[in-house]
Amino acid sequence: MKILNGVDIIEICRIKSCIEKYGEKFLNRIYTKNEIIYCESKKINRFESYAARFAAKEAVYKAINTRMKTECDWKDIEIINSESGKPEVKLYIEVEGLEEIEISLSHSKEQSIASCIAVFKEK
Repeated sequence: MKILNGVDIIEICRIKSCIEKYGEKFLNRIYTKNEIIYCESKKINRFESYAARFAAKEAVYKAINTRMKTECDWKDIEIINSESGKPEVKLYIEVEGLEEIEISLSHSKEQSIASCIAVFKEK
């Protein structure tokens, strides 16, 4: 078993600025339809949710990039929520030997952070 991790932190104002400047072009390049629906449902806190998912995608990429079989697009990593509200990762790319992947998200008023742990079969 091999455990790899990734972490990312981003200023919420950077994501807010991109959304305000580029609108749907930015959203549709980075986020899946399900992610957009979820974040928009947060109304006043939507920018925090978008930023947390951005950080999560980066953290996941950092944890799995050495084991990916193909190039990865932003929407190949989707951050969803279980029925209990726990954030989970849904991958649309093949990752060699991946057995389990877990993420954790958090944010303050200014920053969002995400951590990812990926467990792989030993090569």
